[in-house]
Amino acid sequence: MTTAEIDKPNGPVAAALLAGGIGSAVLGLLTFGAEASEGIKTLMNWYNPVGPLMGKSSLGIIAFFLSWVILNSLWKGKETNFNRIATIALALVVVGLIFTFPPVWSMLLGGE
Repeated sequence: MTTAEIDKPNGPVAAALLAGGIGSAVLGLLTFGAEASEGIKTLMNWYNPVGPLMGKSSLGIIAFFLSWVILNSLWKGKETNFNRIATIALALVVVGLIFTFPPVWSMLLGGE
């Protein structure tokens, strides 16, 4: 068996990586949104004992799985520009992390 026969397209791996970035960014943005708006906070409260964390985390997970399914179906069996996708995924993870960090909320919301 040659190396070419063993190599597999990187599309499914790139889809999972980018989906992780999308899920992270959704979680971060919803976390910030719930701090910035009472309406979003109320909308995210799907189960009173847990509070808005339930909606935020659930929507982040849904965003991950939905984007993974879509991207995997688009990129299955294909070779992608993995470095570009990894860079985008990393940027999305950074966005997710930044917006889940309370000092960022204070800075963006005017020191509340």
